[in-house]
Amino acid sequence: MRRVFVLGNPHKDGIDEAMERVRAIASRHCEVVGSAMGFEGHIAVESGADFITVVGGDGTLLAVCRSLGADQLPLVGINFGKLGFLAEFTIDEFEQNLATIIDDGNFVSDLMTLQLGVRCGQELRAESMAVNDIVVHAGAPFRIVRMAVRINDKHFTTVGGDGLIVCTPTGSTAHNMSAGGPLMIDGAQGIVITPLCPHSLSHRPVVIEHDARIEIVVEQANEGTTVTVDGQAGLSLKDGDKLCIERSKANFRLVRNPAYPKWHGLVTKLNWGQSPRYGS
Repeated sequence: MRRVFVLGNPHKDGIDEAMERVRAIASRHCEVVGSAMGFEGHIAVESGADFITVVGGDGTLLAVCRSLGADQLPLVGINFGKLGFLAEFTIDEFEQNLATIIDDGNFVSDLMTLQLGVRCGQELRAESMAVNDIVVHAGAPFRIVRMAVRINDKHFTTVGGDGLIVCTPTGSTAHNMSAGGPLMIDGAQGIVITPLCPHSLSHRPVVIEHDARIEIVVEQANEGTTVTVDGQAGLSLKDGDKLCIERSKANFRLVRNPAYPKWHGLVTKLNWGQSPRYGS
C-alpha cells in the first residue's frame, strides 16, 4: 500500500474536523503513517511516506515544499484557504480522486524551483529554496533602490525603482502577475525577471533561460529594504549585499486534480481570457 502523511495548517478554523475526515478517507486506500499540525515536511520523510496530503492553502503548500529541501515528496493540496490555485482539491474531490492519483504517477507535476543565496563579501548571510518568487522590496523610507543585475557572469542591466521580482513559472501567477509580468503555464521552462515600478521607460519584464545564473548586487538600499521568499521568509538588505539565484536541483512535486486541465485555475480562479460583457 502507498504510505501517506497528513499535515494541517494549525491556523485554519475547523482544521481539526477537516484533518479527521482526510485521515479517514486516506485510510481506505493508503497506510496513514502519521499526521501533524505544522509546516515541517521532514517528519513525513522520516515516517517513510510516499506522499504528503497538505490541508491548508497555497501558502501552506509553499512552506511545506521549502521545508523539504532536497527531500521532495509529492504534495496533495486540499484547499482550506482562499484562492486554492495550487491546492486544487476540495475534501470531496480528494475523496473522489484519491484512488486515481495514488495509482497514476502522471498526475504529479515536477515544477522548477529556485535557490537563493545572500552574501556580504565572502559571508553567506542566508540561503533558501523559493517555489514562487524572490522579491527585493525598496522598503521605508521608500526611496528608489538601485540594483546591478548580472546573468551568467555578464552584466545585464542596472535598474532603479521599487524593487525586483525573480520568479518561476509557478510563481508567475503571483506577485509577478500583479506587477504586469508574463504568465507561464506549468511545464514551461524559464525564469522571469520583473522590475517593480522602474524609474525608466525601457525596463520591462523579461523571461530568460531556466538554467541561467543570476546575480543581483544591491548598490543603493533603504533602511527597510528586504528580500522575501514566497512572500513568507524575509531578510533585510544593505548596500553591497549580493543575491545569487539559480535553478534548484529539487523540484516542487505537485499532485494535480485529475478532473481539471493544468490551466483550470488560470481560467476559473484568475478569470484569464474572459470575454467582454456586451450590452447594458
